Amino acid sequence: MPLRERDLIARIAGAAGNVTFESRRHKLSPKIGGGVIQGIGDDCAVLRVPVREDLLVTTDLSIEGVHFRREWHPPESVGHRCLARGLSDVAAMGGTPFAAFVSLALPAKISQSWVDSFFRGLLKLARQFNTTLAGGDTSRSPSGVFADIVVLGSAPKNNAILRSGARPGDRVYVTGALGASAASVDILFKKRQRLDPNRFRAHFFPTTRIRVAKLLREKRIPSAMIDISDGLSTDLDHICEMSRVGAEVFTEKIPVAKIGTPAKPVGLDFALNGGEDYELLFTASRNREVPRSISGVKITCIGEIISKRQVFLVDESGSRSKLKVRGWEHFRNFPAR
Repeated sequence: MPLRERDLIARIAGAAGNVTFESRRHKLSPKIGGGVIQGIGDDCAVLRVPVREDLLVTTDLSIEGVHFRREWHPPESVGHRCLARGLSDVAAMGGTPFAAFVSLALPAKISQSWVDSFFRGLLKLARQFNTTLAGGDTSRSPSGVFADIVVLGSAPKNNAILRSGARPGDRVYVTGALGASAASVDILFKKRQRLDPNRFRAHFFPTTRIRVAKLLREKRIPSAMIDISDGLSTDLDHICEMSRVGAEVFTEKIPVAKIGTPAKPVGLDFALNGGEDYELLFTASRNREVPRSISGVKITCIGEIISKRQVFLVDESGSRSKLKVRGWEHFRNFPAR
């Protein structure tokens, strides 16, 4: 059973390094950095957006049985993945994160050690990107764990990268490799047992491309960008819909991830439709020089934007077929991920 709410909040605040809690006097004193002036301890956090910057705000919900299972996912992984979802959204806009808020609903029978480990995983990732845990909420859940993350970031005024800027003739690019997380979930469902999180880190401890996205934005390379959270087929469709264009994607160009020992390609279907890769998908003018890698992360050109408002898959023979949108969508009749 977790601690009482007041004690739980104090414990979280102390772990975050956001405040120091003096249990005898119940006094909270701030130790804040970045854009957070006052964090945990008051009714609201006090934030300050950097001068000449626009505020970025994103929220994402993690639900036990949908996004994770306690029998498969260690609590450190659940906390990491919860924050990674929000950080990746900020990356997709070319922004810099600076604050996070977590609302956590817990069943009565969960242990305090699980809660501690959840925040250990979340805070470890937060520190990598100088993101302050500035507040949130706690509640009792009738069944299962619910974790809602809000991440705030900033980008130079009028320079956040949107989904709506792709134009016919632009090239389509992705960072990293695709499909490892979804292929890991497939193994979990087939084996019905835990996987070693250190051997399947793409799923359990995904990387977010904050630094790569910031450099892309500083070099003014992307015309449109999104993070691959729902699958390449779905997220490319989002860009095309918002930009009122279509695209051609070449199968032989798609960087398919490898997993296992020995490492083997996961297959094209996972790379196209798997989701939870948290890589960047972006478009850029053919006149822009796009590096082959940034900060050690490979960048691959996989296709081209076209004026016809459809997305096509082009195989090695040159044959075109309509690319079906088969990435993750919550209200389809899919099993829990």
